[in-house]
Amino acid sequence: MLMDFMKAKDLLKKYDIKVVDSIYVNSAEEAIRFSDGDAIVLKLISEKAIHKSKAGLVKLNLKHEDEIKSAYEELKKRGTRLSPYKILAQRMVNEGIEIIVGGKEDNEFGKVIMIGMGGIYVEAYKDVSMRLVPINSADAIDMINEIKAKDIITFNGEAEPILVNLLMKFSKLLNEHKEIKEMDINPIKINKDSYNAIDLRFII
Repeated sequence: MLMDFMKAKDLLKKYDIKVVDSIYVNSAEEAIRFSDGDAIVLKLISEKAIHKSKAGLVKLNLKHEDEIKSAYEELKKRGTRLSPYKILAQRMVNEGIEIIVGGKEDNEFGKVIMIGMGGIYVEAYKDVSMRLVPINSADAIDMINEIKAKDIITFNGEAEPILVNLLMKFSKLLNEHKEIKEMDINPIKINKDSYNAIDLRFII
């Protein structure tokens, strides 16, 4: 079963993992109020819609009221075929390198954690590293060093402490929540001094 997005967000908050500002909206007007003049993203959330971007269920960089209204109405119309569904509004995050942090339960070895290039690069390059959980800081550093694009995702090492800390938190979360069978946080947008988790997918 797919964990509700806001429940997943609250779970990450308990482990001090940053998630981009997000709310469910029930009308275009609610989305406009949430925007408050800033660019937002609207997404249709449904267990029947796994690849939201490919299916046209993600509307990016919406700032003007007419753009938000049009995007909301389109998603609402699409949602009738994907019911039950919800529409999620998020702050638009433009800056940062996209990474993925994931995890799953292996029938033989137990839970594993993974980090790598995120977004569209996950499938394109498959540049990832994995370990059994729980991990320590040395494991986390080794995982990062195994990634071919490590200089890109760490900004030549400047963001390495952030990634190490993030991996440790996710490892703790996976280890303490036996009900989580699969985890996919993609993308997480990281820069030199911070990050924001954007898409959250937990199977319980």
